[in-house]
Amino acid sequence: MSESSAGDAVVTAAAAAGWRRAGIAGAAIGVIAAGAAAGVAVERMTMGRGMRKKARLALDAAGPYGALRGVPGKAVADDGTALHYEIEEVEPEGATGPATGSGTAAGSRRRRLFGRRAPAPVTVVFSHGYCLSQDSWHFQRAALRGLVRTVHWDQRSHGRSERGRAQADGVPVSVDQLGRDLKAVIDAAAPEGPLVLVGHSMGGMTMMALADQYPALIRDRVAAVAFVGTSSGKLGEVSFGLPVAGVNAVRRVLPGVLKALGSQTELVERGRRATADLFASLIKRYSFGSRDVDPAVARFAERLIEATPIDVVAEFYPAFTEHDKSGALPAFREVPVLILAGDKDLVTPSSHSEAIGEVLPDAELVIVPDAGHLVMLEHPEAVNERLADLLAGIGAVPTTAPTV
Repeated sequence: MSESSAGDAVVTAAAAAGWRRAGIAGAAIGVIAAGAAAGVAVERMTMGRGMRKKARLALDAAGPYGALRGVPGKAVADDGTALHYEIEEVEPEGATGPATGSGTAAGSRRRRLFGRRAPAPVTVVFSHGYCLSQDSWHFQRAALRGLVRTVHWDQRSHGRSERGRAQADGVPVSVDQLGRDLKAVIDAAAPEGPLVLVGHSMGGMTMMALADQYPALIRDRVAAVAFVGTSSGKLGEVSFGLPVAGVNAVRRVLPGVLKALGSQTELVERGRRATADLFASLIKRYSFGSRDVDPAVARFAERLIEATPIDVVAEFYPAFTEHDKSGALPAFREVPVLILAGDKDLVTPSSHSEAIGEVLPDAELVIVPDAGHLVMLEHPEAVNERLADLLAGIGAVPTTAPTV
């Protein structure tokens, strides 16, 4: 072998090794993106790689999940970041499909749901979790279309929202910032009328930050609240289903690893794509609690998480270890509250929902059996039923609202 060929071989081998390392790191970040940490055993695969690849391509091409859209709008955060939201209005009388217009004409023709006089219009604002987007509420959005006014938005640096401008200038992300972002969305998309706040994981934390900074808004306008798979603090104590020694080791190295990987975006993303099967397996473990998850739903969850750039994953993660909004929870004591979590959630364990329930003793606490972190995708019927009950209880939807 010539000296040149030998040199090329060394470079190629080094690059391959680098990609393998990036692949493993990317898969680990995939777990973090689902809210967990690396170091778990990969479940045994039951199909060949080629068959799994074909299945993924087929689901990508045919899957309807995430296709629901409303009338788009833009809110501007206090640092200038553009936040994307979408509005879906109540179905006008005589319409055959969901109303997505936001004008007064649709509002003046709102269907009268209760007797001769309709209740005051309510806007349900959905806030999604870490490394997801507004599309993670697909099943809830489908169930409520045309029945109640809804706002779905993408958190900064997620989905269709702009990358956080403050973060581009080196300012760390904070849950308080997310609370101010939610306030900007409410001011733009629902400046008046009663509100129902619904948040999953990071979205629930965002709602707590909103209450912490704008208690008068909660007191004056919020009619009901739903916390789904979230936490008011102490996330640094979560074991993610790992042995104590393992999770302690992960916590020691994770900040440095994230910082390093966040600066090697292209390499890590390439590695994450190269280890798609491992990535999918880890996402499944940390997103779902049951073995019989619809493959299309599992692939949809993958796509949501895959869409989050690695540097955004790295940027947001430290905010959760610092998150503590237990002091903000009493602001919700005067309104109906739903607290819902999966009993097999490894990311924000159900014990964290129970802790919220201790502060809000009048809340309805629902622990869904055989459910993981993405309970609203895994068991949409259970989430939709409880959410419909919450909305019907305040007169926002008819008592016969569909739950699937």
